[in-house]
Amino acid sequence: MNARKHACLVAVEFFLLAMPGLAAEPGKIMLTEAWEIQSSAKIKARGEAISTTDFKPADWHKATVPSTVVGCLVEDKVYPDPFFGTNLRSMPGMSYPVGANFSLRKMPSDSPFHSSWWYRTEFKALPPKDGLVWLNFEGINYRANVWVNGKLVANDKQVAGSYRAYEFNITDAVHTGATNVLAVEVFPPEPDNLGITWVDWNPAPPDKDMGLWREVYLTTSGPVALRYPQVVTKLDAAPSDKARLTVYAELRNAGAKPAKATLRGAIEDIEFEQSVELAAGESKQVTFTPEQFPQLAFSHPKLWWPTLIGPQTLYDLKLEVKADGEISDHDTIRFGMREATSELNAQGYRVFKINGQPVLLRGGGWAPDMFLRSSATREQQEIAYVQDMNLNAIRFEGKTESDRFLNLCDQAGIMVIAGWCCCDFWEQWPKWKEADYDIAAQSLRDQARRIRNHPCVITWWYGSDNPPNAKAEKNYLAVLKEVHWPNSAQSSASGKPSKAGEPTGIRMTGPYEYVPPVYWYVDNKAGGAYSFNTETSCGPAIPPIESLRQMLPADHLWPIDDFWSYHAGGGPFKHLDIFTEAMTKRLGAAANVEDYARKAQLMAYDGERAMFEAYGRNKFNSTGVIQWMMNNAWPSMIWHLYDYYLRPGGGYFGAKKACEPLHIQYSYDDRSVVVVNGYYQEFKNLKATAEIFNLDASQKFSQQTNLDAGANSSTRILTLPVPDGLSPTYFVRLALEDDKGQTWSRNFYWLSTQAETLGEPKENSDWYYTPTRQFADFTALSNLPPAELKVSARRVKPEQTTLVYLWNPGRTPAFFVRLKVMHAEGEEILPALWEDNYISLMPGEKREISVRCAPQPRAVEAQGWNTARQNAPIMGEIY
Repeated sequence: MNARKHACLVAVEFFLLAMPGLAAEPGKIMLTEAWEIQSSAKIKARGEAISTTDFKPADWHKATVPSTVVGCLVEDKVYPDPFFGTNLRSMPGMSYPVGANFSLRKMPSDSPFHSSWWYRTEFKALPPKDGLVWLNFEGINYRANVWVNGKLVANDKQVAGSYRAYEFNITDAVHTGATNVLAVEVFPPEPDNLGITWVDWNPAPPDKDMGLWREVYLTTSGPVALRYPQVVTKLDAAPSDKARLTVYAELRNAGAKPAKATLRGAIEDIEFEQSVELAAGESKQVTFTPEQFPQLAFSHPKLWWPTLIGPQTLYDLKLEVKADGEISDHDTIRFGMREATSELNAQGYRVFKINGQPVLLRGGGWAPDMFLRSSATREQQEIAYVQDMNLNAIRFEGKTESDRFLNLCDQAGIMVIAGWCCCDFWEQWPKWKEADYDIAAQSLRDQARRIRNHPCVITWWYGSDNPPNAKAEKNYLAVLKEVHWPNSAQSSASGKPSKAGEPTGIRMTGPYEYVPPVYWYVDNKAGGAYSFNTETSCGPAIPPIESLRQMLPADHLWPIDDFWSYHAGGGPFKHLDIFTEAMTKRLGAAANVEDYARKAQLMAYDGERAMFEAYGRNKFNSTGVIQWMMNNAWPSMIWHLYDYYLRPGGGYFGAKKACEPLHIQYSYDDRSVVVVNGYYQEFKNLKATAEIFNLDASQKFSQQTNLDAGANSSTRILTLPVPDGLSPTYFVRLALEDDKGQTWSRNFYWLSTQAETLGEPKENSDWYYTPTRQFADFTALSNLPPAELKVSARRVKPEQTTLVYLWNPGRTPAFFVRLKVMHAEGEEILPALWEDNYISLMPGEKREISVRCAPQPRAVEAQGWNTARQNAPIMGEIY
């Protein structure tokens, strides 16, 4: 195993197997288990009775928190699997039109989720002597009445807003050392609420995700509570040899008399402290600046960097407050010393910088589970996939993820763009009342306070498709200033001018539907590779055949019908017609569902590869791209790089190939071969090889070129000719080696002598894509003669890796070979981290491919476009 391959495996090992830092934070009592839920329509008792031990729930549904009401009912087997076929459509309350934005519609009056629902749990509280007990909610959708032991703690006027966080002093309500009851009556969002929406990504569940969708927990403190600790890093000008830290924290005197408090802090062996006086009921921010406390100026700091650039160094800030000589509260937060900024370049495009260094963002839009169910294991697996694809960014459009998720991004070096969602009441500012402005501002305050210490978070987009009106923007900017937001912020994800502040320097121009690979190189009006495109896609992402069989009934697998459409999107994305037409014209009509799925992987591979490669080639005229989307909230036919079942397809491996940190690639517009170096170091004495082959594997061109790849650069090294006698479909093979013969990058293209050309988008009707006037002709791929492929595999210790050996001993290219790792029972093991996949081998070519997964596989399955399916048992171990 070569050194580079080993390094890549080590980089993802702890994500796949065991991620540190997932336990509950010290001092928190998580109220996660032993909840029950029931509709208020089925209960005659009121909150003061339900929240006592005398109340005995009968026929309530078991639940955990975080959760939504429908999510709990699905887990309690009330409804059949809503993700299979059209089962979701059959659930009560799902009478809204298919593809419509449910958030803009009233809940049907006959829906069981039209009424409020109760969440109830019992717990024991053991507050310290003379101590306080605090009840915390990280997210309630949408309104709620909160009861503890028969007492109303907060009503539905005080608790309103999906993205609000709440903390209540329940000391007077709890029974020390005895059983306590917490009951929360949750009300669903209305069309004029600042709630949660899924837009056109997927159907919305019938309860509109009402519930306790984020963590609920208890904390304790003395009379002076410590809240909202923060560290802000400012770096000296390059070279960044000094980091100047400012530490903030809020002290809250919840007692009935004045208090003298001392706040002490420590970062590694650096300590600092400050004394304050607090009146009864007073809250006060305490600030430690590097000017007042010189020890907060760190020389030669170990900085946090995004993945592939540098290490993700993290520090702990430990704070402790004493009141009248006694420890009253304490907290520890993890942070990274890093500075995230952005600026407009000469073209007016926004460039994001980390520690003063420009970074090309390549990532995807994030979707949680449709029912907002969370899983620590799945989050680890998905972040491992993001890192494995060599992507460096995730975008949240609403539904900002938990601290646990952000901790994973901190450790993986995955940058996060956060902001509000589009296409619902969040963007209907003319309809807002004063209370809506207050909820929006408080929502931003709560979310910004929560996520601002995570070094992975680099910006906030306080609008989405559109910038807010002047009043909302003024409020948002005031909140960001108040909470010492340490990063940049833009008024929307689009290039539309805001009412205040500088231009966004970003754009949201699509496309969202199929476009051919050349589009990304030649388009300079809409979604091509220039500026920062905040959401774009090459269209549908049909899952591999195994996933289609998991999500569709057998009698609806073929031909494509309404069941397929139901698992597509909303609006113009409810069908697959444009994608299917392109497939037919490029590759030939699909004979059956297996053929359709196979061809779809080929379409996704070269589509995603071309998009990400075009942005890499054009950096920093192109400054970033967010694939719409990274993943899906349920099994879907559109917009993902891996499907809901964590099965990576062609799009995954096309993106992974394109985003290699040191990469050789082909340009669809000018036939240039380009080396893109994403590392922040120069590589000298590299050797690039470019070859052209006819469909029959006869070589038509070969050239080697020596080059140096500058740090964070894109370099054109040669232009491929068009040799005489090319077959209508032909292949290009590229390779990049260093002066020791180690291969850093391989790339394989299927091209056509029939050039693809674009039409003009029609005003309004084709806003989401550019039509293709002439398609490439790859139909000859279906006539490739059968190729022989030799496959074997061995397990490697101590890395617990499997090495797969491929050899094409024949005279025909072995095209687009898909590899899977299998259980002894014959089922595919997922997730799996493949070094490479969907591989093509020319005659005589050999490849060694590594894969990591758990548990250890028993066999490897290989099947190509023109190679028979075969299973290779995994043989003995290599030490």
